[in-house]
Amino acid sequence: MSIQLLIFQILNGIGIGMIYFLLSAGLTLIFGLMRFVNFTHGALYLLAAYVAFALTRSGISFWIALLLAPLTTTFVAIVIERLILRHTYRMAHEAQILITFATALFIQEMVILAFGPLGQNVSVPPQLSGVVFLGPYVYPVYRLAVVGVAAVVALLVWLLIERTKTGSILRAGSEKAEMVGLLGINVDLVFMATFALGGALAGLAGVLAAPLRGVDPFMSAEALGIAFVVVVVGGLGTLSGALVGGLLIGLVQSVMSSVWPEGAQFMIYASMALVLLLRPAGLLGRN
Repeated sequence: MSIQLLIFQILNGIGIGMIYFLLSAGLTLIFGLMRFVNFTHGALYLLAAYVAFALTRSGISFWIALLLAPLTTTFVAIVIERLILRHTYRMAHEAQILITFATALFIQEMVILAFGPLGQNVSVPPQLSGVVFLGPYVYPVYRLAVVGVAAVVALLVWLLIERTKTGSILRAGSEKAEMVGLLGINVDLVFMATFALGGALAGLAGVLAAPLRGVDPFMSAEALGIAFVVVVVGGLGTLSGALVGGLLIGLVQSVMSSVWPEGAQFMIYASMALVLLLRPAGLLGRN
């Protein structure tokens, strides 16, 4: 592989990795706070991608879709949590998996009924359709914009978690939810807010990924599998772990797609297995 192709694939890997971070950040926050296994997460990513597709196909600006799709998934996440998931918190993990998996399948089937079973393309916004020169290298503007947007969102989420009262409550709840409740804080409301934030981040990932890979009704399973790999590699319940895990998996997938295209997916799971062998709690996870 030439140096130019390697650098291009590394840049691609960073872009993909930032999308993986957005996708997995909500998942790791939900697990860290509630020890809840949420299989509806990939379906929210799917829903946002199709909202972006429907809006842009109707002639609405991609930028409006970038705002409306995460708002839609935030609302849907709150509705699902209030109507269904809040009744499952004390159930066994097996029951949570079955219920959230059934909810995800319902959303997937609704998408198929509305848009059909075939994949569709989503156009890159005209303002970001060109290329940019990074020294002697050429790189698509849209992919660079994805890295920038995801980096800004990552910083904002980190500030929310680490530098605000709300973040302190979330972090305290991830350690001792019962103690937070004894302090007079409405833990039920905190749980709902966590699902809302997770839904917004999954929705943003879905919109940003749509012009890169298109949309299809089965993209939620792929996204959910990658998100779980990222969370396990980075460490369950840690936002910084989701960022490191997302970048690592994005780089492995991108570079291996040039070195060994047939084994790119295999190498993602091999990387996870290697990390688990060396650090069972993940790269930045707690035991």
